[in-house]
Amino acid sequence: MVRQEDRFVRRLRRADRWLGTLACLLLTGVRRLVDREDRSRPAQPRRIAFIKLAEQGSTVLAYPALQHAVRTVGRENVFFVAFSENVEILRIMDVIPDDQIITFPGKPIGAALLGAVGALRRLRRLGIDTAIDLEFFARSSAALTYLTGARWRVGFHPAAGEAGYRGDLMTHRLSFNPYLHTVQTFQVMVQALDCVPRDLPALDLVPPPLGPLPVFTPRDGEQEEVRAWLRDLTGPAASPRVILLNANASDLLPLRRWPADRYVALAQRLVDRCADVHVGFTGAPNEAAAVEELVRAVGSNRCFSLAGRTTVRQLLIVYTLAEVLVTNDSGPAHFAAMTPIDVVTLFGPETPRLFGAPTPRNHVRSAGLPCSPCVNAYNGRSSACTNNICMQRISVDEVFETVAAIYERRRGEPADVRSLTIDLASQ
Repeated sequence: MVRQEDRFVRRLRRADRWLGTLACLLLTGVRRLVDREDRSRPAQPRRIAFIKLAEQGSTVLAYPALQHAVRTVGRENVFFVAFSENVEILRIMDVIPDDQIITFPGKPIGAALLGAVGALRRLRRLGIDTAIDLEFFARSSAALTYLTGARWRVGFHPAAGEAGYRGDLMTHRLSFNPYLHTVQTFQVMVQALDCVPRDLPALDLVPPPLGPLPVFTPRDGEQEEVRAWLRDLTGPAASPRVILLNANASDLLPLRRWPADRYVALAQRLVDRCADVHVGFTGAPNEAAAVEELVRAVGSNRCFSLAGRTTVRQLLIVYTLAEVLVTNDSGPAHFAAMTPIDVVTLFGPETPRLFGAPTPRNHVRSAGLPCSPCVNAYNGRSSACTNNICMQRISVDEVFETVAAIYERRRGEPADVRSLTIDLASQ
């Protein structure tokens, strides 16, 4: 059995399902009464706002779409709306100015509602004429997109009942294609603005290539500073070789977790096999106690915890200094794709064909069971499964052999040839 969603996440899903559905129904009635839409011509955007409230990993995948918008209307005319706890990676990406990132708290729900009202007021004052809903089939983001007052609104529409009701609030109503990578899906949402709305959901365009993802470059002195406190954790080695393990996943989908005892066993084998390697466990501040327990279970002075000790930016700097990251399918897999580190990503409830970081340094491991993937855009990324055998079937042996092979290759490879190139064919 795996730990279920926490109470707040369950409440959030219920609120989106019931209150969000009601809001979308009422707003659809308003739209049909008051809106006079010209569906015979493409949009002519001047100011674009993206709505992407949660999951920073997906924000990394939206980078090419943001770049496309910047090329279309200029950097000063692109805005982004997100929960305040989910924007640090967007600031690091530096695709739009910080003061054009509009935030409000994601919890508690009362504060989120009040914050959303403030965000909408700002968007209306800014004169946003185009809003793009990157949250797929969420009702709350559909309502928020409509309430921006934007003349042109892009989002997915369940025309054939393939997903839950979210009203009829978009001017550019798209069908979700489960065979396009998420990077391409986000780009298509921007490209759809060039299409005649009445012709949608048919899109007479070639799917864009995958990439490029953003490349993270530390500022002067940042690597040296992080190296210094890594030495404090690892001992006197001048430049310790580090392999990182991320045993955590967002509470939005705890089914994505590989069993914690597998991470302990993997760490033990790594320190036994590789005498020059230190193993670091990463995690958020609220995961620090659990991560410390994993470190103690490993029982090696070459294993340490970084959980709660880094900002997102500092974590990316650690990635530039480390050799390999092993992680569940979660935000760190996408953050690491911005750096030269090799990543072993463990997939089960979701598919790497849609959500895997499209880079040759991403090495996917998946059991490929017939029940996997079980969560998708159509079911609101929710599953009835309580026993993630798709993750349990990924063995310590196969992950260890993958990490060991990558590490041995990297030991004989100059740092300047570690590719940051996007290459779907390698997946």
